[in-house]
This record gives sequence, structure tokens and C-alpha cells, in this order.
Amino acid sequence: MADYPTTFDKDDLLKCARGELFGPGNAQLPEPPMLMMDRITDISGEGGPHGKGHVVAEFDIHPDLWFFQCHFPGNPIMPGCLGLDGLWQLTGFNLGWRGWQGRGYALGVGEVKLTGMVRPDRKMLTYYVDFTKAVQTRRLTMGVADGRVEADGETIYQVKDMKVALSES
Repeated sequence: MADYPTTFDKDDLLKCARGELFGPGNAQLPEPPMLMMDRITDISGEGGPHGKGHVVAEFDIHPDLWFFQCHFPGNPIMPGCLGLDGLWQLTGFNLGWRGWQGRGYALGVGEVKLTGMVRPDRKMLTYYVDFTKAVQTRRLTMGVADGRVEADGETIYQVKDMKVALSES
């Protein structure tokens, strides 16, 4: 494991978005407004229910967030794909946090269940990413994880077999 902290605030996440945290050409988060978390409260390479690593992060919900204006006028809802993207972002962040090299990209997800919605009256999303596999070989760097998103403590999104890889090309 690289020698990084186990918590990150918004400034740290913005450094990652600028390529300053893990170095040029390595795992990078998107900048706002596509950055889907405000802080990482816990991260590991051996924690979680499978002992393969985990990430816990939070995203503060405000009624003036950009997506509420356009999805949908008169019926504002956060698009579910943004919650999924937040889970992918955190999966790739964990790979960079491990010190593994390369730029991150999503490979897919096995199963997605959306059972609730994020409306402007919600206060906070909590993301949970639990790795089932983390592989680094000469030819492949990849994480496979299950995830869930809670809105104010209520599970609203669940995913299985989410895959993110790092590539140096």
C-alpha cells in the first residue's frame, strides 16, 4: 500500500481531480460538477466484508445542485446514473490510493438496483464500496466491487460486480 491517509476532505478530492494526489497519468477524479462526493471518511486495501478493501464517502445534497434544474423540470430527481458514477469514481480512487499506476476507467457493472430517489429535500448520500477482488499483474490492474448508496440512511441504490481498471496507455 502507498502511504496515503484513510480520510480525504473536499480539498484533497479536488487535488486528485487536478492530478496532484496520485501523480500525473494516474487515477484521477472528475472535477465538479461531475465530482459526486464531498469527502471520503474511510478507505482501506484490506477492510470490508470480503477483506479486499473498501471505501466510505459522503455527498452533501443541496436543492441548488445542477442536476435538479434539468432532471426533471417540475419533478427534480438526481439521475441514478450519477450515483452509479460516484461508486465507480470511488472504486478507481481506491486503486490509486493503493499506489497502483494508470488512469482509471469503468469497465461495467453486473447488476444495478434502484429502489429510491434523491430529491432536493434529502440531506446526504453515503457511498459504500466493498471490493470482492483487487488484481494487479503485469498486464492487468483492476478492482471488482459491490456498492450501495444510502440517502439519509435509507438504501436507495445497490450494485454488484462493478469493475474499474487502470491503464497506463
